[in-house]
Amino acid sequence: MRPIRVLVADDQELVRTALRIMLDRRADLRVVGEASDGEQAVAAAFELRPDVVLMDVRMPGMTGVEATERIVEGWPYEEPRPRVLVLTTFDLDEYVHACLRAGASGFILKNVSPDQLADAIRVVAAGEATLAPSVTNRLIDTFAALPPALVERSPSPGTGPEDRAGPLDALTRRELEVLVLVARGLSNAQIARSLDLSEAGVKSRVNRILTRLGLENRVQAAILAREAGLLGR
Repeated sequence: MRPIRVLVADDQELVRTALRIMLDRRADLRVVGEASDGEQAVAAAFELRPDVVLMDVRMPGMTGVEATERIVEGWPYEEPRPRVLVLTTFDLDEYVHACLRAGASGFILKNVSPDQLADAIRVVAAGEATLAPSVTNRLIDTFAALPPALVERSPSPGTGPEDRAGPLDALTRRELEVLVLVARGLSNAQIARSLDLSEAGVKSRVNRILTRLGLENRVQAAILAREAGLLGR
């Protein structure tokens, strides 16, 4: 398999250099370019066509949020556009919401370990989303608005939209364990290590959980898990 091609966008040269060294040490990751502001990030993304853009939020001129939106909305090629993973020191709700609205696939903080950063890049490159645990928890608090039918037993499966969501007891014990770890903000790779499963097995279970519960993404799954009281387990 070819390595995941990464574009690093950050206004600090020291940070860019450190990220390049850190990521290039991994056989499945390769930094193919750097950008020091949002305009350079957009131009480099269009020229280099990376798999993932590692994007800072606060940069001179065009911000990372605007650059993300331009890459996502203005991608000029037929091939899949890059996935944008925001990496920042600013754990602020306004940045989180703006980046997600702009089309970012993930939002993590610069205090993560090198292994956690590498895992997050792999997650978004695979077409999934990832959020820092603190961000996930705040999004849960902000957007916890799922209908009660998602956590109640449905007496007549298959008769309407709520029934397609399915009750939690439609999940196996292992799927419930995976759901709890998703709700705690763990990536598929971290869940695999925690439960001694393959990463492919975790991905399959996550997809099955979302399908059985009629959910769109991991954030909705986290909201459901909290509303159902699973995080006390």
